[in-house]
Amino acid sequence: MSSNPQAPSASSIYAAYNGNTYLFGGNAPYVEEMYENYLANPGSVLDSWREYFDALQHVAAVDGTDAKDVPHLPVVNAFAERAKNGQTRVVVASVDQEMGRKRTAAQQLIAAYRNVGARWADLDPLKRTERDKIPELDPSFYGFTDADQETVFNTSNTFFGKETMSLRELMNALRETYCGTIGAEYMYATDQNQKRWWQQKLEAIRSKPALSKEKKLHILDRLSAAEGLERFLHTKYVGQKRFSLEGGESFIASMDELIQRGGQVGIQEIVIGMAHRGRLNVLVNSLGKVPADLFAEFDHTAPEDLPSGDVKYHQGFSSDVTTPGGPVHLTLAFNPSHLEIVNPVVEGSVRARMDRRADPKGLQVLPVLVHGDAAFAGQGVVMETLALAETRGYSTGGTVHIVINNQIGFTTSDPRDSRSTLYCTDVVKMIDAPVLHVNGDDPEAVVLATQLALDFRMEFHKDVVVDIICFRKLGHNEQDTPAMTQPLMYKKIAIHPGTRKLYADKLQAQGMGDTLGDDMVKATRAALDAGKSTFDPVLTNFKSKYAVDWAPYLGKKWTDAGDTAIPMAEWKRLAEKITTIPATVTPHNLVKKVYDDRAAMGRGDIPVDWGMGEHMAFASLVASGYPVRLSGEDCGRGTFTHRHAVIHDQNREKFDTGTYVPLQNVTDNQAPFVVIDSILSEEAVLAFEYGYASNDPNTLVIWEAQFGDFANGAQVVIDQFIASGEVKWGRVNGITLMLPHGYEGQGPEHSSARLERFMQLSADTNMQVVQPTTASQIFHILRRQMVRNLRKPLVIMTPKSLLRAKDAASPLSEFTKGGFQTIIPENKEEVIKKADKVKRIVACSGKVYYDLARKREEKGFDDVVLIRVEQLYPFPHKAFAAELKKYPNVTDIVWCQDEPQNQGAWFFVQHYIHENMVEGQKLGYSGRAASASPAAGYSHLHQEQQKVLVDGAFAKLKGFVLTK
Repeated sequence: MSSNPQAPSASSIYAAYNGNTYLFGGNAPYVEEMYENYLANPGSVLDSWREYFDALQHVAAVDGTDAKDVPHLPVVNAFAERAKNGQTRVVVASVDQEMGRKRTAAQQLIAAYRNVGARWADLDPLKRTERDKIPELDPSFYGFTDADQETVFNTSNTFFGKETMSLRELMNALRETYCGTIGAEYMYATDQNQKRWWQQKLEAIRSKPALSKEKKLHILDRLSAAEGLERFLHTKYVGQKRFSLEGGESFIASMDELIQRGGQVGIQEIVIGMAHRGRLNVLVNSLGKVPADLFAEFDHTAPEDLPSGDVKYHQGFSSDVTTPGGPVHLTLAFNPSHLEIVNPVVEGSVRARMDRRADPKGLQVLPVLVHGDAAFAGQGVVMETLALAETRGYSTGGTVHIVINNQIGFTTSDPRDSRSTLYCTDVVKMIDAPVLHVNGDDPEAVVLATQLALDFRMEFHKDVVVDIICFRKLGHNEQDTPAMTQPLMYKKIAIHPGTRKLYADKLQAQGMGDTLGDDMVKATRAALDAGKSTFDPVLTNFKSKYAVDWAPYLGKKWTDAGDTAIPMAEWKRLAEKITTIPATVTPHNLVKKVYDDRAAMGRGDIPVDWGMGEHMAFASLVASGYPVRLSGEDCGRGTFTHRHAVIHDQNREKFDTGTYVPLQNVTDNQAPFVVIDSILSEEAVLAFEYGYASNDPNTLVIWEAQFGDFANGAQVVIDQFIASGEVKWGRVNGITLMLPHGYEGQGPEHSSARLERFMQLSADTNMQVVQPTTASQIFHILRRQMVRNLRKPLVIMTPKSLLRAKDAASPLSEFTKGGFQTIIPENKEEVIKKADKVKRIVACSGKVYYDLARKREEKGFDDVVLIRVEQLYPFPHKAFAAELKKYPNVTDIVWCQDEPQNQGAWFFVQHYIHENMVEGQKLGYSGRAASASPAAGYSHLHQEQQKVLVDGAFAKLKGFVLTK
């Protein structure tokens, strides 16, 4: 208990602590009042104080008995009354106050180890730095001396198995439990049951596993397989990137335990998301990929049948493996190099699987996310994904997070640079997720931590973290020389024998065989030389009844027909259902007006507006067995108050009751309709929905942006998954994006959904980009996305002002006949009848059509045709060419758009239009000039620009003109 003589003593620190702590000084009356309230009613104080006061009840009374404290105020009042009546006399109490102080100090010591013991744990395999001094963990901090070592204290509030323990025994138990090779953090949790759960699990075994000989041999086998694969690849494929796991081989033992124990507790599916570090090892040694197939990828002899493909350490995989509880289906999600972006994708995929199994708590499906320490602390999508964990629309019953903490991010290892928190895992404290830091050189501790993490998840359905602190034997990739920037770290790594060798020596010392380690190394090498695995739990002919058959959705063409109209009788039946509000629900007057109007639309009394067209698409889909999942910020009501999918009872008395969703009451056996007001996140929510759609082709999955440009925050998801997932990985996905887009003077951030970005990403028939302009068009395009078997991402530029515009409303007949029109031709009879006189065709997309139509009407032009391009990609060449042929004497074609010239569709459609022109025709542009900003912020400037671009569509061609 000695310390630097020049430093203040622990006892003086404790005295200063007492003078400043919240328990003393000016706070004392407040604390006394709370304690009095607690004694009268424990539920009347905050959980944190109740926990503290609960601990005091386990401290023996000063007379050595176990009597519990009672409220003080009645006693004080009674003595005061007796004093008034002269019934008191002075006595000298023989109370051992010092012993009482020590008993309190013993409880504080227990609390200190539970709270900060992890900071003194033996966690770093490299032992690069000395552990910081933690005064609160030193008994002298509380005034204890060597003379107190055999003093006995009440420890009934612990789980060490003894009602009383000497200070020496207590200190040994605390240090073994909280300062060994597992450092547990859980005391910040607000749920007392969870904290007691961890105390019982850890203290009862003092954080030490009791493993059988067979279990220990199996752990060594997994370490040998992990190390063996890396060394095999290192010598056979010299210099090729593989992002080696060497230094972190205990991770494979952790994954093995998670899978096998998971099956034992009822898990039937595990979905894994991870970046590149150790990915090849997981493929072979956890999921059972045949090593020969992996080697073929290194040798470039594996099949290459995708338009693009991807590197081997981004590839996904799935298999079915045997466990003590039965078969478990394993999926490793495909992942780009954008670290951590796969997290919400995995969560969405898990949620789809849970919904398919009617498993709301995740008892059968487990998400597992594997992180690097630098990325876990640095990437914002980590926080966004954690923020989804406890919400109704995105919960997956708890995720097991495993951090391969090799204490370095590429070349950055100095904690003064790598993060602003003590641990890389501190972000999870925002959702009260417990963390088990564990030394990767103790594989038995790693296995124990994994067991506890899974058990906690299954018990409380919450996220939990296993932080495996290890090292990275090689560079960021195999071509790096890490000693250039980390000389000290790599000197220590150079002399480290490896986790497998350390554990083999440990088992040898326990009498399990002198050549045990070497024998396993040789067996692993022999198997890899033959292209085989040393461990083969894979089931080759098993197929779960919950597996999705994607065959009907493969090899389809975007031109395939889909019957999207519905019979009139069905229309009216559905319309009545979704416009009837129960008498027990009192809607807001404005909402009642919306539903009254929709009822009239359903009867055919008035044209159908956008909101009703959308609702009828959803109603007809769920009635036909297609679930609908709609999520996004404020999408229940709709950013522009057009949807009102959720009706809020104005007379409700509780926040969590009194809502009615008409689309959930369409028919008795309907498919689910789910509408979710998401958290204020774009990246994680869109990625979640992509993951959901990737595992459920039968559900219309929609993400709606609050404004179209909010998709900026999710650009990684759009680029790396939505646009390229099929050509890179062969993953088919039918997610739908609804992005409000329209130039109405709302400024740079609320006008454009950045249509040009989606056009730039469009190739290989990878997705559909549409900009519908009528209510019937949104009805048909939403239905088309499901009733035909093509599953491609659908990007809809949805309107704002058109949501209520009479011009955009559609007659009922357009819903009971026809379908989605990729091109809406000229609809003015006077112009169509004079086709031979038409000299100009103005092609456009979106809201600008209505501005052009009004201008043409105002000027009386009868020789100009207006064509709406409703589907911008894949471009409908046949339909567009057919419209051009109707007007044989056209000399000019103008593309008109709201967006600036360097944005919107112009640079992309000009090639398509030119392809369909005849010789001699000229193609011009009318729109805003090129601009660095999507739109003007000044109202008057917006109006001037709009006038110029509309007038220009009918004026003489100028500027860039392309002649065929």
